[in-house]
Amino acid sequence: MAVQYDLEGQKRAYAKWAPIYDKVYVKLLADAQRKAATAAAACGPRILEVGVGTGLVLPYYPKGTQVTGIDLSFHMLQKAVDKKVERSLSQVGLLAAMDACNLGFADESFNAVTVPFVITLVPDPEGALDEMYRVLKPGGEIVIASKLGADEGATMHIEAALAPLVKKVGWSIAFKASRLRNWAARYPDMEVIEISPVFPVGFFKLVRIKKRAR
Repeated sequence: MAVQYDLEGQKRAYAKWAPIYDKVYVKLLADAQRKAATAAAACGPRILEVGVGTGLVLPYYPKGTQVTGIDLSFHMLQKAVDKKVERSLSQVGLLAAMDACNLGFADESFNAVTVPFVITLVPDPEGALDEMYRVLKPGGEIVIASKLGADEGATMHIEAALAPLVKKVGWSIAFKASRLRNWAARYPDMEVIEISPVFPVGFFKLVRIKKRAR
C-alpha cells in the first residue's frame, strides 16, 4: 500500500509561517545558510535549492551562478520572489512550487543541490534524496544544512535530556546523521565527505554528499 502524506496540511502550516519566518530565523540560520550556498557554488554554476522557502539563502549565492528554487508552499515562494525582485538577484532564475519527491527536472541537470533546513520536515526524506541524486550531475554535491541528532556519545545523552524543550520550539533530535550516511550507502557513487558543525555552537550541521565523477 502506498504511503499517504499530508502535503496539504504542510502547505497550510507553511502559509501561517510565511509572514513571520524571516523575523524568527534570519539571524539564527545565517551562518549555515551562507556556508551551504558557498559549498554549492564551488561545485559549479547550476544549483537547485530544495525548500527555498522565503528565499533567505538566495542572496548568499554568488553572481555567476544559476539558481533554481523549489518549495511546496506557494505562500513561502511569494516571499522568495519578492526578494529576487527587490534585491535584484540576477543569479536566481526559476522559483516554482514543487514536491521534493517529484522533481520536474531532467536527469543530471544540476552541479549541486542545496537543502537548507528542510530534510527533517520532508515526509519521505529518502524519497526526496533519491530525486536529488537523479537530477545531480556526476562530480556534484548534495549540500544539507540541518539540525541533526548525535548518534552516540555525551552529546546524544544531552540532546535526549533536552528533547522536550527542543520540541517546544519546533526542533527535533529524532533525525540522526547516520540516516544520511545510510542513504548514501545505497549508491556506489555517493559518499558523505563532510559533516561539520555550524553556528550556534554546533547545534546545526552542514553535510556534503558527493556524487563521484565518471
